[in-house]
Amino acid sequence: MAFDPELADRVRALVADADGLAERRMFGGIGWTIGGNMAAGAHNDGRLMIRCSKEDFDEFLAEPGAQGMKKGTSNLTGWVLIDSDAVQDEESLSRWVARGRAYAESLPTK
Repeated sequence: MAFDPELADRVRALVADADGLAERRMFGGIGWTIGGNMAAGAHNDGRLMIRCSKEDFDEFLAEPGAQGMKKGTSNLTGWVLIDSDAVQDEESLSRWVARGRAYAESLPTK
């Protein structure tokens, strides 16, 4: 499945004012980087993708609809996929995107 264009538009609106924002095709979807650091994405399977710190990773995975991205059978620490049902309302989407954005903005510019 291709990424959800409606989700992409909703995420785009939440990151539009970020300094150093770039949008690019990746993972078969669209990703947004801030200062060259991944913040969020509309994944190719219709889910939201965010980056987070290793310290926040397990906490985020405990939330409804969240799971780690996998490479083979292993989770990729710091990459979280959120089911579309868990980000249907603007408050939930905004909270998840803010987390990815805060992480990207905390890193040095590439």
